[in-house]
Amino acid sequence: MKRGRDREKGESSSSMAAAAAGKGKKMWEEQPDATAGMDELLEGLGYNVKVSEMAAVAQNLEQLEMVMNTAPEDGISHLASDTVHYNPSDLSGWVQSMLSELNASPMGCFDVVQNQSSGLDECLLVPGGSATSPGGSTIGFPHSESRIYEDNSEYDLSAIPGGAICKQKEPSRLERENENKRRKTESVNSSDESSTVALICGAAGSTTRPMVLVDSQERGVRLVHTLMACAEAVQQDNLKLADALVKHIGLLAVSQAGAMRKVATYFAEALARRIYKIFPQDLLHTSYTDQLQMHFYETCPYLKFAHFTANQAILEAFAGATRVHVIDFSLKQGMQWPPLMQALAVRPGGPPAFRLTGIGPPQPDNTDALQEVGWKLAQYAETIGVGFEFKWFVADSLADIDASMLDICSSDIEAVAVNSVFELHRLLALPGAVDKVLASIKAMRPKIVTVVEQEASHNGTVFLERFNEALHYYSTMFDSLECSGLTLPNSQDLVMSEEYLGRQICNVVACEGTDRVERHETLTQWRTRMRTSGFDPAHLGSNVFKQASMLALFAGGDGYRVEENDGCLMLGWHTRPLIATSAWQLSSTVS
Repeated sequence: MKRGRDREKGESSSSMAAAAAGKGKKMWEEQPDATAGMDELLEGLGYNVKVSEMAAVAQNLEQLEMVMNTAPEDGISHLASDTVHYNPSDLSGWVQSMLSELNASPMGCFDVVQNQSSGLDECLLVPGGSATSPGGSTIGFPHSESRIYEDNSEYDLSAIPGGAICKQKEPSRLERENENKRRKTESVNSSDESSTVALICGAAGSTTRPMVLVDSQERGVRLVHTLMACAEAVQQDNLKLADALVKHIGLLAVSQAGAMRKVATYFAEALARRIYKIFPQDLLHTSYTDQLQMHFYETCPYLKFAHFTANQAILEAFAGATRVHVIDFSLKQGMQWPPLMQALAVRPGGPPAFRLTGIGPPQPDNTDALQEVGWKLAQYAETIGVGFEFKWFVADSLADIDASMLDICSSDIEAVAVNSVFELHRLLALPGAVDKVLASIKAMRPKIVTVVEQEASHNGTVFLERFNEALHYYSTMFDSLECSGLTLPNSQDLVMSEEYLGRQICNVVACEGTDRVERHETLTQWRTRMRTSGFDPAHLGSNVFKQASMLALFAGGDGYRVEENDGCLMLGWHTRPLIATSAWQLSSTVS
């Protein structure tokens, strides 16, 4: 890397917002993928790395980290004065340039030689005498210039389980000479994907530090251990150790593939934000989050399952009613209601008059997004012959809504249903808010209340326990996205769905107090709360279970499982439930 090198600008994260906005113009329209071949996660952070080069870049990053961490303070001091370093978009080229720069430095530890292998076998203790990276470069350690650097860092990452970096007892001079002779006469074939152990040799009496490159499975184990160790350091307020660990997580994560790399990167970012106390105020802007949720709807069956099961419970409760009223706590884009209106339109005896009251938060640009959704639903209702009336309320919190504001008719005039999808858990951030909302629901005298929530425990007071639960939950969720049959790999819907979940991860891990709104609780906890507030369970029938199972199969593919839990339905990935739908009615003791 030469002095005065022009900076290259990567794609900013605003490209994600632009893509989401494009999806909002036509709700179901696919946008062309302009970043084919590039890793989307790194690209969103401003780095352009081809998927095919990920292994080479990860290996070079580990080489670079080893040199930077083990060099004496004056060993790389020239880089501060002679070279301008920055976060470039061409990550692969930058890492290679840094290795070349260090090669030209007084350190003299690495020689990166293109297509050369002579003179390497006496110093690099690797079968065959050379180590070739996937990019074609042969990394050698000439015997005449080999130097070994002690790791003077305060924290030794070998303390983390996994064994990817470890200290070994220094061999004697005689043992080193015998080992060199043995390796010169030994020829071993190895593939690019096998684990390779490289030991840097040094002068007699010098302290050695081995460099161990391990396979993906062992790296994965080490990555999980490092994540948990970092979270524990955060809980203990040992921010210096947490800082060292979170940097190492990034290097371990980039060497992984698929869902594991993605979820680890989001957790690393969340930990970094908590450590450095950097949290963007616009992270949870509802307009962008709603757009991301639309992509999530298209990518996997979770929201489809939520809407279908809730609608079935509402449809059964509305049987025989001539006038119905749905109060939706999470209207968003209104995607839940066309199927219900269609089912009401073909009901024997004709459709009932349909009232919909939509509630949503204010938009950052003060637009009437809910009104626009209402217009679209009214047009759809007209085409299928359903009488439709729409009313909307904008509120910062559901706790601001009172039953008297909603113009609810008596139960002998209209049947009322209250619907909440992924909303009630957000009230737990405000003391007493959820109890106030449940009391308001009871005052509405609904015939049915449908509640869909994440099946997780992310509202605990102990950070490490909450982190551990979130890591398992979102690892399963990302794994299911990766294997979903609804989208192609690296599609726009998939990338935006991962961003949607990544924002939840950031909120669960990085935030506290009223800012932490993703306070998911389990079905057992919601059962206790609903019963205490004067509601009895309304069991979802076996017919709903069968139809939901078919939906999960056709809308997601093999691996998704629907299970019945005491009258409630859960959708999960393999054996892990991830969301739960429950239905409730007023207790018979409520007057």
